[in-house]
Amino acid sequence: MILVTGGAGFIGANFVLDWLAHSDEPVVNLDLLTYAGNRENLAALANDPRHIFVHGDIGDATLLAQLLETHQPRAVLNFAAESHVDRSIHAPEEFIQTNVVGTFRLLEAVRAYWSKLDGDARNAFRLLHVSTDEVYGSLGKDAPAFSETHRYEPNSPYSASKAASDHLVRAYHHTYGLPVLTTNCSNNYGPFHFPEKLIPLMIVNALADKALPVYGDGQQIRDWLYVKDHCSAIRRVLEAGTIGEVYNVGGWNEKPNLDIVHTVCALLDELRARADGKSYAEQITYVTDRPGHDRRYAIDASKIERELGWKPAETFDTGIRKTIAWYLDNQAWVTNVQSGAYREWVEKNYAERAA
Repeated sequence: MILVTGGAGFIGANFVLDWLAHSDEPVVNLDLLTYAGNRENLAALANDPRHIFVHGDIGDATLLAQLLETHQPRAVLNFAAESHVDRSIHAPEEFIQTNVVGTFRLLEAVRAYWSKLDGDARNAFRLLHVSTDEVYGSLGKDAPAFSETHRYEPNSPYSASKAASDHLVRAYHHTYGLPVLTTNCSNNYGPFHFPEKLIPLMIVNALADKALPVYGDGQQIRDWLYVKDHCSAIRRVLEAGTIGEVYNVGGWNEKPNLDIVHTVCALLDELRARADGKSYAEQITYVTDRPGHDRRYAIDASKIERELGWKPAETFDTGIRKTIAWYLDNQAWVTNVQSGAYREWVEKNYAERAA
């Protein structure tokens, strides 16, 4: 049995689905179901006895203790996080509560549980904390990619809250001996991605004949990682990672945001052409850049390949085609996650930045 927190969100849900596709080991899935946590992401597991869903908060110490005592997991994987930079600029307190306080509560509960384990169960136990490359800050155009020893320089309330959670995880290992593993991933994309992030927002807006808003000059560079590759990396780190170590997980796909938008438009032109025969690229518009927008992220994923033999299976070309096909085939999912509150937030965020 493993316990997954945040397992109804984008990466967490993909991980739970991926885990149960590769293993019969049951999953207890704890998620608060905020705007980005969606039970529909897990619809394929509705009648699967290997999946136990619990609606709750990682900040609830009593609930955490009960789950650990009842299910006796051999590992805990922490995906639970507020993760959208723009939202962190508008409402930073939620990010501190979930990403910092929530991680602290989880660490305390896991420490109490682990300290009571004996023998093989104690030796085999792991806590795997899923983090982000944004904790490292911004890179210059020709600077080396982020390695695991790169200095932390977070530039947004989101990345600062994730940096704090990483430091707590590290401290609990060094102070209490808690057997932890940390992964720092680059930008994920793929199925079930909530349509406020760049790629799904472009797909959804293009199909709805809406503007495709690009921040600033669109030359912000990111490394793109297909979410199923990320899931396989986490499984590998849990299986063979060295206790206390950090592993950067990337896709070796550095691309400017504007190139991503043009790629999405070109694939939609091919797969779902506009009725008027024009390109979706005509819907691109430029909006005022967000405050403190990091210029470049790049992950050096050589350590995980060298030590654990993992590397991504997808190129960006193969992964983005699969992603767009998924959104075209799952329009009902898109409609259902686009609540009135979500639409209002997107309109507010981009209206404020209209050029």
